[in-house]
Amino acid sequence: MKYSSVFLIANFSIITKNRLQMYQVVKGKVHSLLNPGVGDTKLDKIINSLIISLIILNVIAVILETVPSIHDPYTEFFSIFDFVSVILFSIEYVFRVWSSNHAVKNKHPFRVRLKYMVSAGALIDLLAILPYYIHVIVGLDLRVLRILRLLRFMRLFRLTAYLKSAKMMKNVFRAKASDLKLSLVLILFFIIISASLVYFAEHLAQPEVFTSIPATFWWATVTITTVGYGDMIPITLLGKIFTGFLAISGIAILALPAGIITAGFLEESRKVKRSKIHYCPHCGELLDDTGHH
Repeated sequence: MKYSSVFLIANFSIITKNRLQMYQVVKGKVHSLLNPGVGDTKLDKIINSLIISLIILNVIAVILETVPSIHDPYTEFFSIFDFVSVILFSIEYVFRVWSSNHAVKNKHPFRVRLKYMVSAGALIDLLAILPYYIHVIVGLDLRVLRILRLLRFMRLFRLTAYLKSAKMMKNVFRAKASDLKLSLVLILFFIIISASLVYFAEHLAQPEVFTSIPATFWWATVTITTVGYGDMIPITLLGKIFTGFLAISGIAILALPAGIITAGFLEESRKVKRSKIHYCPHCGELLDDTGHH
């Protein structure tokens, strides 16, 4: 009897351990399926392609719904498609939250999942499906519902979780954040100074057009971007001189962030290429993608 009890306890421990291992394996597989940067199998690519296609189709549906000649005859189709999409996105969101702690050990799973839920990516996922549930559960005025339904465009930003190029963009902006902030500050200072100078040059001649320095910010912005809508035009000699200087200088000022981003992409592209290069640990020769000489 004693040996039978010991055997049963040992057998139960083995079964429990195997189930926990199976649970962790399944959780890890779900995480790799929903994160293209983690998994790179054929199934991963199929799942990612299907979700990307669903996101793109949802954005197209939101756009087409604004065309009465298309929306009115197919109202039921759009409703069913939105319902199915929300269900699929909801399942994906739940699986993402569930598997978010698969690689974290010795930490409370609830805290890890809560930390993931307040991350930018998870909030975008939630905002993409939230309007539908708010309408179903609470019920809203049609005007409020239309505004909330625009949040479905948040599904477009979910592509950043499935496209490797989007990950590269994220790395570039993260690496060049300080440089981009500096360039934006310079542009802001340039707009403030230019608007102030032109305001004092044009206010007496056109008080109804250049009413204040904040109002002149609009003129400085459209001038520095070379848009030139023509709603605010300097007529004094001094104002025209300032405008010419601003238009020429604006091209150089706006080129700063563009140059920083371009340099960042070149650096990130080199890093990606270097990470794909493998050398033989024995002879030092370059290996191909299959790992052979």
